[in-house]
Amino acid sequence: MKRILIAACALALLMAGCTPALAAEASESQEPVKSCYYPIAVDSYTSGPFDELRISKTYQLSIDDDPRGIPTEDFDSYGRHYFLVDIIRENDVGVDTKPHTETVTLTSDTNQMDAVLQRLDAEMEFTTEDGYTGLLKLDHTSVKVEANGYKTSSRTVTASRVYPGLSDADVSLIPKTITDSGRTLSLADVKWTEAAGTDGEGSPTTRYAATATYTGTASSQYATGYTVTADYSGEVAKTDCSMVTYTAIFGSTEIPEDQKKPAPSDPATSDDPAAPDAPIVSVPWQKPVIIGGAVIAVIAALALIIKKVRERR
Repeated sequence: MKRILIAACALALLMAGCTPALAAEASESQEPVKSCYYPIAVDSYTSGPFDELRISKTYQLSIDDDPRGIPTEDFDSYGRHYFLVDIIRENDVGVDTKPHTETVTLTSDTNQMDAVLQRLDAEMEFTTEDGYTGLLKLDHTSVKVEANGYKTSSRTVTASRVYPGLSDADVSLIPKTITDSGRTLSLADVKWTEAAGTDGEGSPTTRYAATATYTGTASSQYATGYTVTADYSGEVAKTDCSMVTYTAIFGSTEIPEDQKKPAPSDPATSDDPAAPDAPIVSVPWQKPVIIGGAVIAVIAALALIIKKVRERR
């Protein structure tokens, strides 16, 4: 008897160990359940010259969802049989806007603002890298002109001075440098002229006048070119279609009286007539458990019979 009970326990454990494998095998062989979406709105109405009762179910899906998951099977509700008539698709198109500022750069040979502004457009069409498009307008306060670089130029400047009434034509009597317009110039040339005269006692004398020429170098910087920057500002927009609305329209016919039998698939048995039927999914581990239980029951019965036979002996 003891050996029989040990064998029964071992068989039960063996069946329990086989259950996950059988469940896994059943799960792999079972076809995937079709995805199902639930409506966001259900409407009942009449249509056509005969006032046919219809039901429309509205579903809102993302652009990546598969519309084949929308329930389209026939169903019965409140004594009528409903069947699919049409599915209408509508793209929910929205417009996304945002502010944008674009800086443009151009070269110029002048820094005069009037001339620079004439080269800039008052507005411009612009498309961003991510697909936004809009009309941008020039912001006049943002216009800047900067020199690209500078070079130095030199030139010779001259100035002359006249020194009259000199006693002699002697260069030493002439200043060697002068200051003119903030620059220091050096003596470069002298021209003399004579003039006859008398002194205080009436004796004849000769006086000299000198015209001196001074020269120097003046340096100045000039820009090699200019860079102009200006901002264009405004709103850009992009159309966006991320949601799709499907409307499933069901027509109907009245069910004959002799066929009006409630069924589990009849939405009339549910609080929500428009709710789709719930799929019946079998649990893959049920059969192995039932079989294992049956085997254990048989072994227990055999053990009981053997025990009674031994007691009679």
